[in-house]
Amino acid sequence: MLRSHYFYLALCVVLLAFGFSLWMHAQTRGGIPAPQVDAALAHTSSKETAIFAGGCFWGTQSVFERVKGVVATTAGYAGGSAATATYDQVTTETTGHAESVKVVYDPSKITYGKLLQIFFSVVHDPTQLNRQGNDVGTSYRSAIFYTSEEQRNISTAYIAQLDAAKVFRKPIVTQVVPLKGFYDAESYHQDYALHHPDNPYILVCDRPKVEALRKEFPDLFQEYSGK
Repeated sequence: MLRSHYFYLALCVVLLAFGFSLWMHAQTRGGIPAPQVDAALAHTSSKETAIFAGGCFWGTQSVFERVKGVVATTAGYAGGSAATATYDQVTTETTGHAESVKVVYDPSKITYGKLLQIFFSVVHDPTQLNRQGNDVGTSYRSAIFYTSEEQRNISTAYIAQLDAAKVFRKPIVTQVVPLKGFYDAESYHQDYALHHPDNPYILVCDRPKVEALRKEFPDLFQEYSGK
């Protein structure tokens, strides 16, 4: 069953009045700094993959597909088995999966660390344990599924950097775990925010993330019109 969009519409006034906790965190701490530990830009163009989980994959995908240097994005599931990688099963919160997004990027145009900075700045609130706002459950947890030791090292160093600087009001709870498998979500989930721009959930929860990307990372923002 899809999320209760009308429930979120009812919360719209409250959310807009008080703002979103993620951007409040960033503003009160002066923004999210870039990683001190990062890979250098590659000399030649190629493709590398990053997997991020930060609440509903609709919003996560809507941000990363608008980042310059990102070649492709796919909404899907990570953390569980192939046998349970369906939306109906994942929403039971018994599969171990997290709603995730596979980000294929060109390392000659954007670094893994810069993707992490965007992930922690505008995609989600990394201090919320097993939830994002009113989306509650382990499938909405904050997680980085690394595909290499370099990604693991950059991720753990960055989290330590942000915690040490007390960028957020609470400790970061983002999991950093090896990727065991990524499974594409159903076709109707792909580019969901793009195809349903007037959906109340998208208006309240996801459109502000895209606008935050535009504001916070203007040099990296690009328009997106679909695959």
